[in-house]
Amino acid sequence: MAIQREPGQKGINWSNIAVGAIMNMVTTLGQPLEVLKTQMAANRSQTLLEATKSVWGRGGVAGLYQGLIPWAWIEASTKGGVLLFTASEVETAGVGMGVSPATAGLLGGMSGGIAQAYATMGFTTCMKTVEITRHKEAAVGVQRSTFQVFMDIYRREGIRGINKGVNAVAVRQCTNWGSRMGFARLAETTIRNVRGKGENDKLGAMDKILASSIGGALATWNQPIEVVRVEMQSMAKTTANANRPAKLTIFNTLGFIYKENGIKGLYRGVTPRIGLGIWQTICMVSFADYLKAWVKKN
Repeated sequence: MAIQREPGQKGINWSNIAVGAIMNMVTTLGQPLEVLKTQMAANRSQTLLEATKSVWGRGGVAGLYQGLIPWAWIEASTKGGVLLFTASEVETAGVGMGVSPATAGLLGGMSGGIAQAYATMGFTTCMKTVEITRHKEAAVGVQRSTFQVFMDIYRREGIRGINKGVNAVAVRQCTNWGSRMGFARLAETTIRNVRGKGENDKLGAMDKILASSIGGALATWNQPIEVVRVEMQSMAKTTANANRPAKLTIFNTLGFIYKENGIKGLYRGVTPRIGLGIWQTICMVSFADYLKAWVKKN
């Protein structure tokens, strides 16, 4: 069942900003999967085992959490608030207009994904990538601070450089959360039908988690967009390639990756991303539904 207003509720539900910030902070427990996904997308010849060894070699357990503090936490809290607030309002409006829960979830997720990308993710994603780049450079003997890497980008490319790849991020987040929320709500409807429940009957916790897991796993169909985003934001000196376009766009980057690595290259990192997608969808759909209901009641 899609998100519904409680009886007597009028106007905008601002509490969803706090709920989204809190729940998206919880999703950062999956940071090792985020790091592995990015490592494989940036180094498309590596297997999952090779990527794990490479990340582990950059600092053991700490290497699996690189970029977490403070940038992943800052990004998670800000984008989580924007995502859930926007998605909930659009989803509720959609249900009010009579559209199906799955369609309302799709539209809510797409709107929330686009809003969070342009409102918060350009700078914070850049800073996470700076941290990963700095660690990769340190592994080959190049020592630079986070600020030095950041200022090098700013001097070369200005504000556009800081927000490089933000359009790819917006496409990714739009398809990410549209798919995750849409598939999750569709799965919830299917589970209700199988169990003989009505639209207004509550699902059990395990059924909610199962629906979110299905949504999170199916949403990884857009992995090529993630690989394109990583390539566009890659700042390591070792990424120089004679065939790499000087000015990257979504489409010429997609073409470059396909020519270099084929279809497999476009789906590098999809395995850890499936795990990450399931975890994030459980947090931002199932757990968030429960937290929103608790906030409304209290």
